[in-house]
Amino acid sequence: MSLLRLETTPASKGVQRVILGGRLDTHTYGQLDEVLAPILADNSVFSLVLDLAGLDYISSAGIRSVFKARKALAARAGKVLVVNPQPQIQKVFDMVKAVPLNEIFTSVEEADAYLYAMQRKLIEGDSDD
Repeated sequence: MSLLRLETTPASKGVQRVILGGRLDTHTYGQLDEVLAPILADNSVFSLVLDLAGLDYISSAGIRSVFKARKALAARAGKVLVVNPQPQIQKVFDMVKAVPLNEIFTSVEEADAYLYAMQRKLIEGDSDD
């Protein structure tokens, strides 16, 4: 039987982090969808960071869950960022073009720096009006 480990951290400044471990496949994608549903319904969340350091395997069902999250956040100009993908997971993302390369980061720190710059750009842009 497949096992998926999920952990969420408290949302901070519109950013929600979800840490995944194990296998995201036909048997486990529903668990991820359940965890993501309230996050995606929360209009105060504009960035979802999926930390995949512990994820060993992803199937097309898992990719579909990531696509659904991207679509839901894109509807309100949000983003799904992927951090710490294992080489085999990165290969799958590359093959199916599941996540744009500029939204995949090798570390949480790199993703945080991107989010900080994105937010600063929005704030500074608003002050020019």
